[in-house]
Amino acid sequence: MGVWKVLAQRPSLLLVPSVVFAITLGVAWVLRRVLLASLRAWNRRTNTRPGLIVAEALDGPTIIWMFILAGHLAIQSSELPGKIVQLWGPNLLMALWAVSLTLMFMRVAGDIVRHYGGQIPGAGALPVTTLTQNLAQLAVLILGIVLTLGAFGLKITPILTALGVGGLAVALALQDTLSNLFAGFYIAVAGQIRLGDYIKLNSGEEGYVSDITWRSTAIRALSNNMIIIPNAKLSQANVTNYHLPEKRLAVSLQVGVSHGSDLDRVERILLEIATQGAREIPGMLADPAPAVTFDPGFGDSSLGWTLGYQVAEFANQYGVRHELRKRIYKRFQDENITMPFPTRTVYLEQAPIPQELKPDRPQGRL
Repeated sequence: MGVWKVLAQRPSLLLVPSVVFAITLGVAWVLRRVLLASLRAWNRRTNTRPGLIVAEALDGPTIIWMFILAGHLAIQSSELPGKIVQLWGPNLLMALWAVSLTLMFMRVAGDIVRHYGGQIPGAGALPVTTLTQNLAQLAVLILGIVLTLGAFGLKITPILTALGVGGLAVALALQDTLSNLFAGFYIAVAGQIRLGDYIKLNSGEEGYVSDITWRSTAIRALSNNMIIIPNAKLSQANVTNYHLPEKRLAVSLQVGVSHGSDLDRVERILLEIATQGAREIPGMLADPAPAVTFDPGFGDSSLGWTLGYQVAEFANQYGVRHELRKRIYKRFQDENITMPFPTRTVYLEQAPIPQELKPDRPQGRL
């Protein structure tokens, strides 16, 4: 007699398993809430990354574990047909168990990359990007699928062969997508463009790298606008990274004074302003010390000086330059040093009028 016919004729067989399932599920739900609440409270007190990773990893799979436990106890306490107890039930619970473990380890892999990727010693730290997190989770997912199929006795070799043949057709149809994927992976792993770096492309786009995904790289401009660049184009562009090999940046400011100014005095004043500014202006560095050079030197209407200094990073140059210009202008006014503006002297001279252009005299009347 079929299983469904037995259940149709004796529906009372489902009564005891249903009660056991409901009670077990309710108790497991309460225990889950208590466990996760205690774990989150401990994380708030200790503020440790491992505890945070465990709490996030257990959030989803514990729900599946509740159903696995309730289903197992319900099946064991029932008088259901042997096919359900010995075949269908265990296989279903095994599949749920494999899914829950795969989801948990996918979450753990992504969290480990996010929290510890930048601290891995060796040739270079693992870049913490959306792409690397997704690749780590994808690797765990593929491993989980392979182990699950093997546990159920399914042969993996024919599946891999079919995927290899079909993968060629997919690769031809998704050339642009795969190009962006591999370019993004190269960008993330090479370490020449990292999250938080300020970069500028030869096409003019510039800003802070905020994320690298499987398709594109997001750059946040100083105006807080988001610039999305396909990974394939970024990998082929000429890129200037203002954070490599270090963040500090050499900047210069040009100042012009009038002809006849005391050169030694101007140099001393500019150096005093820069030295004091390095101690007081946020983002301006005192080491290496600022320098003043008589360059570009002799101009049409002024004597040009260049004040060289360094800032902590690219974005600091604007605020530092603003504050230095204010201090220089105020100090020059106090010291009676003039900052000339371009002037031109125009001489007007009346040229003689050619004879042929002179007007004819009016002839007299007869």
